Amino acid sequence: MKKLFLSFVLTFLSVMGFAQNNWEIDPMHSSVNFSIKHMGISFVQGRFDKFNGKLTTKGASLDNAALTVTIAAESINTGVDMRDKHLRSDDFFGAGQYPDITFDGASVSKDKNGGYLFTGKLVIKEVSKEVSVPVTVGGTTKNKDGKELMGLQAKFTIDRLDYNIKYDPTGKGVAKDVDITVYLELVKK
Repeated sequence: MKKLFLSFVLTFLSVMGFAQNNWEIDPMHSSVNFSIKHMGISFVQGRFDKFNGKLTTKGASLDNAALTVTIAAESINTGVDMRDKHLRSDDFFGAGQYPDITFDGASVSKDKNGGYLFTGKLVIKEVSKEVSVPVTVGGTTKNKDGKELMGLQAKFTIDRLDYNIKYDPTGKGVAKDVDITVYLELVKK
């Protein structure tokens, strides 16, 4: 009887270890932000106000996880209406023709500091480039309703010219490199 019970417990734990967990981004507690150098002397900061996505994990860790994020290009917000309209135009994001910015991170590995590196395709203006995004896990907890939450943070840099954002190709007025910082709170479904 003890062997049967022990066998059942081990089988249950191994199945639970490989169970797929689905997490959805909570946009009320998440943000997608950017910073870019202007005129070589200062920085313009902004964010995207509309985005969604999901994380799929196997078990309790991010090993073998997959992360997808979709951002509405038209939701760009720098706090200056005239600049935001210009950023939505064909000079920058062409939001009318290219409404979505997507990241599909299908490969993940651990880095030397205990964080994770998601490698996947970043698509802006239908240009797809492979990027590696370092991700730090903030932890997990339960909210007041008993739902499990996970916090993630990512910081990386892209060259906007790689994605056909060709306004000021010299980079003297608007820099080529864009620093991106993403804070995600995900809810387990």
